[in-house]
Amino acid sequence: MLALLLPSALAVAAGISIVVQQALNANLRLALNSAAWSGVVSYAVGLACMGLLTLALKDPPPAASLALRLPWWAWSGGLFGALFVALAIFLVPQLGAATFIALLVAGQMFASLAFDHFGWMGLARQPIDPTRLLGALLLIGGVILIRR
Repeated sequence: MLALLLPSALAVAAGISIVVQQALNANLRLALNSAAWSGVVSYAVGLACMGLLTLALKDPPPAASLALRLPWWAWSGGLFGALFVALAIFLVPQLGAATFIALLVAGQMFASLAFDHFGWMGLARQPIDPTRLLGALLLIGGVILIRR
């Protein structure tokens, strides 16, 4: 039980950080009068933080031979992160934080179910069963209830 407590608490903290990040980025967009520059600042600060973490952990850079063996799509995580940040900068002020996050979680849940079911991108296959489907449907109910 205790072994699950810390990872669960950290996952909750990650969820909180997403809401804080999107509120800050939305405010920065208004202050800078630019969604694009708000995203650039967000990623520049994030890059600096990851650089400091890399230095603190003393992680050596990966070997070029290893990097060249990766599939092309392995490099596209930043693209999807940028898409997320850009859409959030536009949508949080329009939808509100709670509705945006509810819809975000619903999208994540359905994508996760599909990725698990089909084993996409190297994930272990976990077929959709009635319990998992019910959980996703309850999530949709939550999205409907939380909308303004």
